[in-house]
Formats: sequence, structure tokens, C-alpha cells
Amino acid sequence: MPDYGHALEFGVFPTPDADRLDDVLALVALAEELGLDVVSFQDHPYQRRHLDTWTLLSVLGARTSSIKLATNVASLPLRPPVVLAKAAATLDRVTSGRVELGMGSGAFWDAIEAAGGQRRTPGQAVDALIEAIGVMRDFWAGGTVFRDGEYYPVRGLKAGPAPAHDIPIWVGAYGPRMLRVTGALADAWVPSMGYADPSRLGTLSAALDAAATDAGRRPGQVRRIYNIGGSFGDGGGLLQGRPAQWVEQLADLALQYGIGTFILAADTPDTVRAFANDVAPAVREAVAEERG
Repeated sequence: MPDYGHALEFGVFPTPDADRLDDVLALVALAEELGLDVVSFQDHPYQRRHLDTWTLLSVLGARTSSIKLATNVASLPLRPPVVLAKAAATLDRVTSGRVELGMGSGAFWDAIEAAGGQRRTPGQAVDALIEAIGVMRDFWAGGTVFRDGEYYPVRGLKAGPAPAHDIPIWVGAYGPRMLRVTGALADAWVPSMGYADPSRLGTLSAALDAAATDAGRRPGQVRRIYNIGGSFGDGGGLLQGRPAQWVEQLADLALQYGIGTFILAADTPDTVRAFANDVAPAVREAVAEERG
């Protein structure tokens, strides 16, 4: 698989645990202090133990100055696209262009329905996602928006405000049709370890490349963002060893599968420090040397 030549980025994915609010805020402050590029949060409005993602990102936007802020990924069935687009544009202006928007077509349908959302079949969920991306991009472009749609019709909406920059849309995708949608419409693809281990990345990425090409795009227009998890120690498996082993493994993923952004699930300062100080700079150096 190709290396798309993207500048490497590294980020963290803390658990938005309501009982550990001070720890979450401190962890993001540390990530920014150490020079990490992005912080992202899962979005499960029906999860009683989690803070609300957009409220948390807004607080963090006011407490930080450089780190990018992302949903990973927003629960579309519970966040209407016009409201989501306005929230993202507002936060983007407040933070001088630091917002990126991860979106998902939906999962955990029992919980979504319990929270007042509409249960959808897999096909309906993808159709709704396609409509939502169009609505949001039209909203951010400004003017008066008219869009027909089965799920999100918009008739004469006065759009605004515009975001501070073109907000990248990430899509989490694994199935054939979702990969086609991602290749055609998204700015980034965001798979996760556990759902897409390295043994699957080549096949999934090839399908994404084909979809982008079929849509008249270059495959490299879709950044690959990989949600990763692991622990530092003496293990021999993927992301289970010492920092030097992590460096070798992540550099290999960047060069073999075109991963441009690595986002680590992390809830402790020591893990964030090791990732930021001992792994990220060395991966950048190794990849730059190989690119030559």
C-alpha cells in the first residue's frame, strides 16, 4: 500500500468520564503542553457515565490554544446535522480554526432509541450520513440552503456563521458501502484497532483508494487516522513493548498503510508523556528518514 506523504500527527483519546473531570482537563492540558496535535472524544449521549462531548470540547477550546479538537465520532442519529454544523462552526470560530468533525452513522441502536433517536437499518444509516454531510457542507458554505432528503430535508435555511476554516470531516467506516462513501465524500477515514487491526488495514485501505479514484479524487486526499490502544512494558505484541518497539511498529504502519494520524486511547499522564516524548518524535524521524 502507498505512503501518501502526509505530515504525521499524534493525538490522545481520553475517556470522558464525568467522575474524573479534573483528570480529563489536566490530561488535555498536558497533551497540549507536550506538543501533541489533537485531542478527540467519543460521543455517546446515552452513556450516563460520560460527559457531553460538545460541552466538553467547548470548555477545552477555552482552556487551550493550539491543540485540535475532534469528535471521534459524533453520534449522528442524536445530533441533527444543522445543529451539529452550527455547533462545529461556532467552536471553530472560538478556537481560531481548531475543530475537526468525526462522524458515525450510528451504533448501539437500543440506546439511541431509548434516548429518543430513530432506529435505522444499516442501509438507512448510510443514506442518512450521506445526506448529513451534504447539509453540513452547504451550511458551512453560507447563504440560503435548500436540500431535499428523506432524513434531513432543509428548505430555505439561512446558514451561518461560517467556520474559521474548512472543517475536515472524518468518517468511521468498515463495511463496503461506508468505505465507498468515505472515499467519495470524507476528508479522513478513522478506523480503530480492534475493529480494523493491521491485518485488515491493507484490504480496507485498498477499497478506500478505489472508492476515492472512482469519485474522481486522489486517494491521498483522504487522510488515514488510526485510533490505537496499548501499554508500555516488556511485551512483544503490537503496542505492548517499550517505546522503541512502538516507534518501529507505528513507523511501519505509516509507511505501509499510509496512516497519517495516530490517536492513542490514554487516561494517565505517564502514558501521555511516554507517547509524546518517546514515541511521536522518533516516529516522525524514522518516517522522514525512510521517505528520504
